[in-house]
Amino acid sequence: MDDAALIPRIGIVTEAFANRPLVDVMDWLVNEATSVTDLEIGTGGYAPTGHCDLNLLLHDSAVRKAWLHEISARGLAIGALNVWGNPLHPDAAVAKKHDADLRDTIRLAAALGVDRVVALAGCPPGAPGDRTPHFAGGGWLPYLENIHDGQWESVVEPYWLDIAEFATEEHPQLLVCLELHPGTVVYNVETFERIAGLGDAIAANIDPSHFFWMGMDPIAVIDRIGDRAGHCHGKDVVFAKDHLAVNGLLDRRWPKPPDEMPWNFAVVGRGKPQAWWDGFVGALAARGRAHTIAIEHEDPFVPAEAGVPEAAGVLAAAVRGLGC
Repeated sequence: MDDAALIPRIGIVTEAFANRPLVDVMDWLVNEATSVTDLEIGTGGYAPTGHCDLNLLLHDSAVRKAWLHEISARGLAIGALNVWGNPLHPDAAVAKKHDADLRDTIRLAAALGVDRVVALAGCPPGAPGDRTPHFAGGGWLPYLENIHDGQWESVVEPYWLDIAEFATEEHPQLLVCLELHPGTVVYNVETFERIAGLGDAIAANIDPSHFFWMGMDPIAVIDRIGDRAGHCHGKDVVFAKDHLAVNGLLDRRWPKPPDEMPWNFAVVGRGKPQAWWDGFVGALAARGRAHTIAIEHEDPFVPAEAGVPEAAGVLAAAVRGLGC
């Protein structure tokens, strides 16, 4: 392995355990998933915030110090703060709240010394006066044409240029890692490169599961964006051949009922074999800047208590295979 490679640590997105106190989750990890060292914790937006009181931690240094001590005393660390939401929402109240959460999360990251924030780019209305977000994923019908460009020019670029500048001012080492996610304005390399051009503080959160079901190649994405890959989620996909044959990828019912879906998120290793994950982790280490691969457990058929240790085993083996 190249000396310049960054060996990623294994983490979890604590949202899978949102119904349990953070101290209980950490104690469980120490006993049941010993290769997990990093936490990705929700701070606002649509993310559950039971593991992080954003306002309290931001404004009370004593509480912040005690909270960090609970984490470090167990040999764990914060790999990222997660504020996935839609600050571009046409509902002004939602947009205002999610924007405030994003900016406060950036401020908290600076206070904590955390250098990764995971977010979504959001999705604005299709036209002035719309009351719901409009995902302009295609432009081949007359009523879809030109919506994408209008959204970017009037809403997306001004907003994210401002956020990139804000992040750099508040925390120069921070990367705001946008998950390439359908339903938001940034969901593939073409859209990511457009937003990444707005500032060096903008990076990508690589979640291979979304690339699997969209027909993309996660390793090719890493090859293309290189060191703008700043964070990673560990999650797999399993396809149901018979359902896929008749309903395709764009099943409006997703994610329920899962036993009727053409695809479902899965525990790492249940969709792609160990060899694939070895190659993926190798590419990420060689070309990206991801400190952490955070297991995001969303398998509808496997409890998190079983899925997280299984996924951690696959990823730990891939990291060991780097030979560094």
